[in-house]
Amino acid sequence: MSAGPAEPVYRNPVLNADWSDPDVIRVGDDFYLTASSFGRVPGLPLLHSRDLVNWTLVGHALQRLEPESEFAVPRHDCGVWAPSLRHHDGRFWIFWGDPDQGIFQVNAPEIRGPWTRPHLIKAGKGLIDPCPLWDDETGEAYLVHAWARSRSGVKNRLTGHRMHPHGTELLDEGKVIVDGDRIPGWFTLEGPKLYRHDGWFWILAPAGGVETGWQGAFRSRAFFGPYEEKVVLEQKDTDVNGPHQGGWVRTPSGEDWFLHFQQRGAYGRVVHLQPMRWDTDGWPVMGDDGAPVTEHHRPDLPPQPPAAPATDDDFPGGRPGRQWQWTANPRDGWATHHSADGLRLTCVRTADAHDLRLLPHVLTQRLPGAPCTVEVDLRLDDGEPGARAGLVVLGDAYSWIGLERGPDGAVRLVHRFAETAAMGAPPTSSGQWGRERDAAPPRPAPGGRARLRVDIGAGARCRFSYDIHDVTGDGAGEGFRPSGQVFAATPWRWVGALLGLVALALTGQGHAGTATFTQFRIRIQEKRADR
Repeated sequence: MSAGPAEPVYRNPVLNADWSDPDVIRVGDDFYLTASSFGRVPGLPLLHSRDLVNWTLVGHALQRLEPESEFAVPRHDCGVWAPSLRHHDGRFWIFWGDPDQGIFQVNAPEIRGPWTRPHLIKAGKGLIDPCPLWDDETGEAYLVHAWARSRSGVKNRLTGHRMHPHGTELLDEGKVIVDGDRIPGWFTLEGPKLYRHDGWFWILAPAGGVETGWQGAFRSRAFFGPYEEKVVLEQKDTDVNGPHQGGWVRTPSGEDWFLHFQQRGAYGRVVHLQPMRWDTDGWPVMGDDGAPVTEHHRPDLPPQPPAAPATDDDFPGGRPGRQWQWTANPRDGWATHHSADGLRLTCVRTADAHDLRLLPHVLTQRLPGAPCTVEVDLRLDDGEPGARAGLVVLGDAYSWIGLERGPDGAVRLVHRFAETAAMGAPPTSSGQWGRERDAAPPRPAPGGRARLRVDIGAGARCRFSYDIHDVTGDGAGEGFRPSGQVFAATPWRWVGALLGLVALALTGQGHAGTATFTQFRIRIQEKRADR
């Protein structure tokens, strides 16, 4: 059915899932956005829009995390933190901080690539949230970054550098240009975005923490300061907690807009769009006089059909769509390409079968921020005892439902869960966080096939169910039956909960079998006719 004309009003969030730490630019009539991807691969998602409301995922700028050896296993809260996206000298540039390694950069002639391999421009612990600026007035280039106290012992300050115009290296040791400790009431200053406007150097940076913080603006006539500051967006009497950290963009007609995130627990950091103007003293005013808006007139841009990043997948040719990411650098043989539809995953042998949080071969996508129903068909193919596969809601705690081949060779429907691993804590001395447990008794699945479902309601409360297909495999089943108790999805420390598909087997020799997933579907229960 063709879409009608777009309504004149949009509602927040415009990206209702975990697109953490967004940054945005305009190139011609096109808007592009990237976000943190942490330890998932591929990383640095690339989104496109023509109206700042409807977005599609067009690719990723980072195909593998480096160094390879460190990201061969999951590092869920590490990796790519708070990237900055820019367009300069005919190329797209992305800078980001890895809190354990330093500041990296990639660039490409087109948004879809090819992107260069990561280039480390400054090594060091705790260097995060970098943003470059090429000053067209002087030809100089600069970079500002924040600090992660967990790695460096330093926080609440922004450091500025002169940068080589080629973007390949920094030209000095850096200078603290904003010290949050000197501003009464300010703490956890981070996430800076650097701009030139109206003769000023501008830094838009949040403070106060992701749950309850605010958006600040800093300005100076000289890059190295001194800077004056002002709070330009905060929760006030709205229900949008901690509205901050994002990017400013101007439309061709001269309208100004600010995209930022809101922390929503298991849903991660969803993205809001705020109108922006400049007051008589030259300061930006975001939202409704500094308070986030729930709805607003749409940007003055040509109407676009409703769109959102893809979620559903038939896996044509055995290839997952762009929305999927592995929990670590992928290896050959995890997924098999073939001529038909369906994702064929190898039941990868692992000593960590007791805990899905430790597995690098979980294929994930973001948990929708609205109530939804997730379904997928699963067939457990030939294999040996211990081979298993299923659908998981993965976070610091997790629950999954799927199929497992037992010691007698029979396939059973299983539903298991694991309690929180104490976010940020290392495994126990035995190398484990704790084994998963049954959420419901195993049930026979004689055809080795099932349709799996999870209904996700308010507060990311998950109700699992299943439909065991008959042995003929013609799709006819018994009807969906509930399984286990309600499971409340939990985030990682910085990352929202994830939906995942996984196939695994116990340690041993030889091929352990495969699992085939088909018809992955997410039905959003919240109707967004205004989009």
